[in-house]
Amino acid sequence: MGHKLTIVPGDGIGPEIMQATVRMLDALGLGLDYDYQKAGLVALEDEGELLPADTLASIERTEATLKGPLTTPIGGGFSSINVELRRHFDLYGNLRPAVSFPGTASRYSNIDIITVRENTEGAYLAAGQTIDKEKTIAESKMVITRAGSERIARFAFDVARREGRKKVTAVHKANILKTTSGLFLDVTREVAQDYPDIEFNDLIVDNTCMQLVMNPHQFDVIVTTNLFGDILSDLCAGLVGGLGMAPGANIGTETAIFEAVHGSAPDIAGKNIANPCALMLAAAMMLSHLGQEDAARRVRDAIRQTISAHDRLTPDLGGQSGTDAFTDSLISRL
Repeated sequence: MGHKLTIVPGDGIGPEIMQATVRMLDALGLGLDYDYQKAGLVALEDEGELLPADTLASIERTEATLKGPLTTPIGGGFSSINVELRRHFDLYGNLRPAVSFPGTASRYSNIDIITVRENTEGAYLAAGQTIDKEKTIAESKMVITRAGSERIARFAFDVARREGRKKVTAVHKANILKTTSGLFLDVTREVAQDYPDIEFNDLIVDNTCMQLVMNPHQFDVIVTTNLFGDILSDLCAGLVGGLGMAPGANIGTETAIFEAVHGSAPDIAGKNIANPCALMLAAAMMLSHLGQEDAARRVRDAIRQTISAHDRLTPDLGGQSGTDAFTDSLISRL
């Protein structure tokens, strides 16, 4: 019996790229068992809520979840379905690898950076949000804790060790945000002392942005707080061709959700032209998480070979083929 997985196709192009990714997973012959669930607009339309109880129960019950892009409608309720999932399951560690694939439209080659982002506190906690009746003053409290900082720092160093990385860079704004960012930096420096085999340095976030553009090869693993991690991980995706090649993982003590980090792209939904690589790479991360390292390597190699051969690529990758044809090409290389 294979691993039991929750599959959340999502909104917009989600069902198309999920179908492509599940076809790829099936071609690996791992005997995976899928539990399909709904979230986002499709869940709202069918069941009257964005995150149905059955979906949450499935995510809690299965070994891992593969999720397509979700749309949170404007209006009341929680600010983001993704943020709500992270809070509900305490998925404190966000992993965003940025890896170069020859043949993609990118200014750089040989980029291999992992951004480790704290997922549950910081600016996105948005504690005590208020706005006056005239909408002239809005306030929101940023919260950083020692416990949250320590566990994300240890998570980052453990990732570095597991992946054979040599360096961890803590990114902060402690020169201005002396209490919140300062606490994060202090705790990360303390944790670094427990990992003498890994080089450690820290950079102010604005300098980090400049350095990533000027000399991205100096970075290996970046660890940072929620807001900075959100921004920097997208910047890193831009170094390797954009969000179409950007997978993500949200890791907690008991639960893990893997996802394409791009949006639902409703403007191209149903046209069979969406690039499924981000979700396929997220599936490879999921396979690694489940101990299926050889299968994960096969997926990454097949993506690399397909793009390098310029064989049946989607329009954003410089080709003229559709999602299904690209998937056929990739599966032929598995």
